[in-house]
Amino acid sequence: MARSDAATVLANRTITAPNPGLPGPHKVARLFYGSGKDKRRPEYRDSVTYRTGTVDASAFARTEPANAKSRKKYWGYDNTAFPLNARVWYPEGDGTFPLVLVVHGNHNMMEFSDPGYQWLGELLASRGFILASIDENFLNGNIRGENDARGWMLLKHLEVFRALNDSAGKPLFGKIDMKRIALMGHSRGGEAVAIAGAFNRLSHYPDDATVRFNFNFDIKALVAIAPVDGQYKPAEQPTPVSDYNYLVIHGSHDGDVSSFMGLTQYNRFRFTRPGTEFKSAIWMHRANHGQWNTVWNNKDNGSYSVRALQLKALVDGEEQRRFGRVVIGGFLEAALNGRTEYRELFRDHRAAGDWLPPEMYLTRYADANTRWLATFEEDVDVSTGTAPGVRIQADSVSTWKESDSPSRARVDLPQQHGHGWLEQRTGWQRHDGGTLARAHCGDRSRLAAAGMAAVVIECAATHHWQHRPKARTTQGVA
Repeated sequence: MARSDAATVLANRTITAPNPGLPGPHKVARLFYGSGKDKRRPEYRDSVTYRTGTVDASAFARTEPANAKSRKKYWGYDNTAFPLNARVWYPEGDGTFPLVLVVHGNHNMMEFSDPGYQWLGELLASRGFILASIDENFLNGNIRGENDARGWMLLKHLEVFRALNDSAGKPLFGKIDMKRIALMGHSRGGEAVAIAGAFNRLSHYPDDATVRFNFNFDIKALVAIAPVDGQYKPAEQPTPVSDYNYLVIHGSHDGDVSSFMGLTQYNRFRFTRPGTEFKSAIWMHRANHGQWNTVWNNKDNGSYSVRALQLKALVDGEEQRRFGRVVIGGFLEAALNGRTEYRELFRDHRAAGDWLPPEMYLTRYADANTRWLATFEEDVDVSTGTAPGVRIQADSVSTWKESDSPSRARVDLPQQHGHGWLEQRTGWQRHDGGTLARAHCGDRSRLAAAGMAAVVIECAATHHWQHRPKARTTQGVA
């Protein structure tokens, strides 16, 4: 176990805004919507405030006949009649509030996962958000290749909320701001939010264009909690997502998704236009996979966890969720409410200081104004960068090459934007009082320290990005 440096690193919080992980001023109300016919969950049978129909997901969720038969026997329906069920926390009182959907990932389908995000529902509703925990338990268990269905279902639930908001007499009439929407998912649900983000802007299903889409919701933000990546590939391509705010978080002691797979989606994520959108990736030491969901808890390997995992090494579950409250609350404040003062948390976790549990963290950040000097993607010349006028130097290193970094899961996880063995990533970011670190204008001298690498920028190149004196240059070397 590495010794924690939290006492030093988290000693000086610089953000002066209120802690986004603490309850807000609103009283919290709750409702259920669903089919009213659920044979397994009384809340979706006897307690629904609003009855919904079913949707035909057979184009997206495909099962073998024997498996389909046993699942229909348990649930009472098949993939042609999936219900639209959710538990909703919302602020009492007048006003229109941002909408956030959260969806679980794969788990034992008989141990229902959607109640496990109550901790988020109560926090966010008290702070003026509507949060719905989406029921997709019927997609859990012994089923594969269904993550496109998980993403598509999220968009069908947004259609439910549009109806709840637009029709007089409906329980949430006039309370939902449909122009401020975020999607959040855990595990396979974390991949599903990226899929939903892609499907939202498409006119046809990529794997069968006879299936038409017409969603186009004003989704502003996506949150992925310990996600998988690549279990679904639209038209056999990695899921392309761009121009949303994007947050991904992961734990070092994740016993299910053992590599930070969300970084592959993070690295593919593009900003194609000027705007205020940003993306951030945060890694938390000692966090596991299941403690983001209070139903799953610390059993990442199910009943074998006690024997297979070092459970005593994990951070306490409530401390892990404390971190989740702070970063998810702060992200949604920034992305949906325009609270720019919280962005510093995502540039550098040290800005949050004592808001965070005393653990170790790593952060990555980029936004629509970031300019990449070296992404390691365009050629095989290790001495050239991406932007004009950029050269790369190294001195006294045992090996110098560009390649994908190996993952702990021993699977091929190509890491774009500087995840090679040698990483040199520099971006211009507006920030007060920054300096240039190891970025030299025309410096052709040897590097002074052994085992060092540097990005060298020709004098003329700085004009290419219209660099300003108060811009900050950030670099990472791995």
